[in-house]
Amino acid sequence: MFTILIADAISEEGLQPLLEMDNATIIQKKASDPEVSLEVIDALLVRSATKVNDELLNKMPNLKIIARAGVGVDNIEVDAATRKGIVVINAPDGNTISTAEHTFAMMASLMRNIPQAHQTVKNLEWKRNNYLGTELFGKTLGIIGMGRIGTELAKRSKAFGMMIKVFDPFLTKDRAAKLGVESCPIDSVLQDSDIITVHTPLTAETKGMINEQALSKTKKGVFFLNCARGGIIDEQALAKYIGIGHVAGAALDVFETEPPGENPLFKFDNVIATPHLGASTKEAQLNVATQVAREVRLFLENNPVSNSINLPAISKDIFEKIRPFHQMSKQMGYIISQCIKEGIRELSITYSGTVAELETSYLTKATLAGFFKNRIAVNVNEVNALLTAKERGITVGEKISADSYGYANCITVTAKGEETSFTIRGTYIEHYGPRIVYLNGFNIDFLPEGNLLYIQHMDRPGVIGRVGRILGDYSINIATMQVGRKEAGGEAIMVLSFDKPLEDDTFALLTKLDDIVSINRITVSE
Repeated sequence: MFTILIADAISEEGLQPLLEMDNATIIQKKASDPEVSLEVIDALLVRSATKVNDELLNKMPNLKIIARAGVGVDNIEVDAATRKGIVVINAPDGNTISTAEHTFAMMASLMRNIPQAHQTVKNLEWKRNNYLGTELFGKTLGIIGMGRIGTELAKRSKAFGMMIKVFDPFLTKDRAAKLGVESCPIDSVLQDSDIITVHTPLTAETKGMINEQALSKTKKGVFFLNCARGGIIDEQALAKYIGIGHVAGAALDVFETEPPGENPLFKFDNVIATPHLGASTKEAQLNVATQVAREVRLFLENNPVSNSINLPAISKDIFEKIRPFHQMSKQMGYIISQCIKEGIRELSITYSGTVAELETSYLTKATLAGFFKNRIAVNVNEVNALLTAKERGITVGEKISADSYGYANCITVTAKGEETSFTIRGTYIEHYGPRIVYLNGFNIDFLPEGNLLYIQHMDRPGVIGRVGRILGDYSINIATMQVGRKEAGGEAIMVLSFDKPLEDDTFALLTKLDDIVSINRITVSE
């Protein structure tokens, strides 16, 4: 028998997969209710009200799975759950249609001044001449982030006769052609679009990506939408550009702080806002409830689940054997993702030496999880990594090779894009940990962690010194530095690590140095 606690208000219709279980007791009460015996709970279902922290988890020693009936897991301490061997799942695509429709509704309302005109009629006023609108037909919609929601929005916008320009680092030309959209650099989307909408996750890379610099590249009279995550658009910068008349209006469902309170954007009549309603439809709430209920039942019946946020349940013995390589695989995925900037067609992983004798398919999925981290809105892990790659048109290959390049074990990852490819090779050395020993044609040796700077340059006297001088001028301490070259005077690389991320102004100065071919900031979060 299983005991399942439904701690938040969740659609009862959606819970039918669990209610139909003969071997389960369903309790629908708050976790704080004194009548609930937390120590016997096997599965916990929540929305956003219940905070699943370490303190609560310590009271639930029998808990096996946590299900969030929604997209995010902000109210769940995933790391704490993982340490306790508890699987965390969510419903990543349950609100796709709901959010796409809400975004389209916001766009149409913004262009036709519907909320403003509505209010005047309710106030017994008749101001037809005040609300001259703009048609969607023939306009260019710029979509930043072409995941599930961006894709659904594009379909609806095309039906209204709109042209679609998309910026997404992982969108290949083939997939763009199938979707009937034009894949462009972000500057092209900013410069050419009449309306711009963002549909990316909120990460260190996307936070404030629509800032003053980005806004200055847009055409006068552009409209902006954000129904994704607050913070992607710099609200202060947007308010400034609306104030000077450059931006014609904005429609926002999400904010940097929620509730937003006093916000400079609210003083403008051409800004419309809703209180984070993207997923607030009966259908979406039913979808997310049904999705997690099915997943919990599958898990309790010893079947694999599709939307795990953390590591899926595997035997302790197997996990202990692959643990060092699992970590390294993710790290290699992080690095290669940040080193190749274009859409990826193929990702191939080759195993050799002792690692080839282990569960390599699990490591391949770990590499993909690292590759997709912070690039798409969906949480990618070992369970859904292959499906995510398939959805994005990426072919994944796995090989076993006899050539271990002189190491006891070796993992080689190659990403192939439209025009370029990138290869990284790593090994795990007992007592020393993971090491990257090859980077796109260069032999090297560095630890894949923390804040890294990867520089390709010409092997000329003074290059390393000039890099060091700039870092010294900005009081930046180099933790480690490794170099590699093919031949004297030819191409070379250096990899530096720092205690904290490199600031934009320092990075900009380094890019201008003579003999620097390319430069990449890399953050390895695990």
